[in-house]
Amino acid sequence: MTESNTSAAGDQPMRTGFVAIVGRPNVGKSTLLNRLIGQKISIVSRKAQTTRHRVTGVLTEGQAQYIFVDTPGFQTRHKNALNRAMNRTVTQVLADVDLVLFVIESGRFGPADEQVVKLLPEGAKVILVVNKMDMLEDKAKVLPFLQKMSAVYPFAEIVPVSAEKGHNTAQLLKAAEPYLPEGEWIFGEDDITDRSERFLAAEFLREKLFRQLGEELPYGMTVEIEKFEAEAGMRRINAAIIVDRDAHKAMVIGKGGERLKRIASEARVELEKLFDSKVFLEVWVKVKSGWADDERALKSLGYE
Repeated sequence: MTESNTSAAGDQPMRTGFVAIVGRPNVGKSTLLNRLIGQKISIVSRKAQTTRHRVTGVLTEGQAQYIFVDTPGFQTRHKNALNRAMNRTVTQVLADVDLVLFVIESGRFGPADEQVVKLLPEGAKVILVVNKMDMLEDKAKVLPFLQKMSAVYPFAEIVPVSAEKGHNTAQLLKAAEPYLPEGEWIFGEDDITDRSERFLAAEFLREKLFRQLGEELPYGMTVEIEKFEAEAGMRRINAAIIVDRDAHKAMVIGKGGERLKRIASEARVELEKLFDSKVFLEVWVKVKSGWADDERALKSLGYE
């Protein structure tokens, strides 16, 4: 721990705590994480199941260190091994944190949100984050909706935000800080994640697949980094896109290989920004039938 951590100015105690970000798919959990720490580390798309792993983001501000854990959206469909692994991640995180940010969409609270409420451990400190406030057209409905939500669970706080626009996210941090336990920081002041560059490379490439294929995207698809070498000012990465069927392979590659080239090129540009270095990225597609319902295959691909 650096000297600045132990001798930070001010009379307030140092605080550090683990903060889970949970909610149904597509409520903006990853967007919120990226906004709070001020840098993109969690991938984002409009498609459900974009986040499949536990992603940790670190923010040190003032006397507080927030260790945010972005989780997959809790899955109620596609009951295969991949979804069981994703749901297991959610429940494990909830049992092991100091504070929960439960994210919902403004004006909307349905059965999938109720499923998440049922997962909240008894006695947990939970802040309800009402996201996408900028998209709620009838502002007169805001107060009645917040009052309705206050009866759903004994939330410690209710904070409306727009993660996309950054509205009220500073207030969210202020609301969360008192719930962090007193104690010295776990990470360095400038750390933003505990995830490896190898993991982030796979995630950023997977995001480009989501964005390029849109609704065509095959469900049974993931990314495996087969080689990752870091040198001064250079990252050399070999990545395999794993799909379930030969038809999916053709879909990812595209006519004349153009789609795969575009996916790789866009991922490389973002990785160069993230790593602040040149990136040599080689990508190909492999067929591995049934991987999403194979526990051993999931573990080999890094699913918990």
